[in-house]
Amino acid sequence: MKIGAGPLRPDLGSSRGTPLPSREKVVSLRDAAARIPPGARVAFGGNIMRRQVNAFARELIRQRIGDLTIYSFAGGFAVDMLAAAGLLKRYEGVYAGLFWHGLAPSFRRGVEAGAIEVRDYSESAQVARFQAACNGNSFMPIRALLGTDMAKQDPEITVEMTCPFTGRSYTAMRAIEPDFTVIHGYTADAYGNVQWPLARDADDVDQIIARGSNRLIVTVERIVPHEEVKANPHLTYIPSQWVEAVVEVPFGAHPLACDTVHDEDEEAIRAYAAAGRTAAGAADYLDKYVHVGSHEAYLDAFGGLAALKARLGVGR
Repeated sequence: MKIGAGPLRPDLGSSRGTPLPSREKVVSLRDAAARIPPGARVAFGGNIMRRQVNAFARELIRQRIGDLTIYSFAGGFAVDMLAAAGLLKRYEGVYAGLFWHGLAPSFRRGVEAGAIEVRDYSESAQVARFQAACNGNSFMPIRALLGTDMAKQDPEITVEMTCPFTGRSYTAMRAIEPDFTVIHGYTADAYGNVQWPLARDADDVDQIIARGSNRLIVTVERIVPHEEVKANPHLTYIPSQWVEAVVEVPFGAHPLACDTVHDEDEEAIRAYAAAGRTAAGAADYLDKYVHVGSHEAYLDAFGGLAALKARLGVGR
């Protein structure tokens, strides 16, 4: 059974039409990113300062996969890097920024120059769009946008409607139906069973985004033995049948946090924000930290994985 609503673009195919037999789904970061064609609509997981799909975005940049439409809840860093690289066509989300480090500078320049289309909605409205796809529906009625300009941005996304039962007014929020979804998680086995720590099971939009996906790629901090997953089945929030590919990418959200695993790298975020104040500075940042060949080379630019774990790891 396909999770999510609406048809896929026929040129992209689907791994979700019927249940897949048990098979290992581990691929390299390079191979996972290569599945995304130019012009694709991609949903990114993560939330402001935690678990954004930054390693995946850097690989998209290395492969020059552009003309992208990105959907997220409250994004920023990954979206801003794509904007700096000139690969972002459109963004639909709640927010795009670096939290206490300011707005996303390259994204802002692109929007102000008219190079990037934007549709921004409230948190409840954007979650409703993801939830609609999660439920297999083409839209979700809400009341939060009534009387606001957000409801007037795009008639292809928001339509005022009348409840056939009560006569009350609602805004119908069109479901987000991406071609691909990418999230960064904690652990998974080789079959794509993705586990969440209990500390993060109650406030996480990523699980909704994942369930509403058509083709789901998951990067994780660690790939663990299947026996470990079987020993703690209550932690499996994303089962293997939803997942097309899984990639082991330690510190895949860096310089942001992967909560319960490592903290954000404040020094690295400040350096990024400073570089992004100009287009030339952003380009220099990409040359120094993104166009370095691989995620491992990126980590080496910050002292390597062991040094990052010692400096930022939870319980270090």
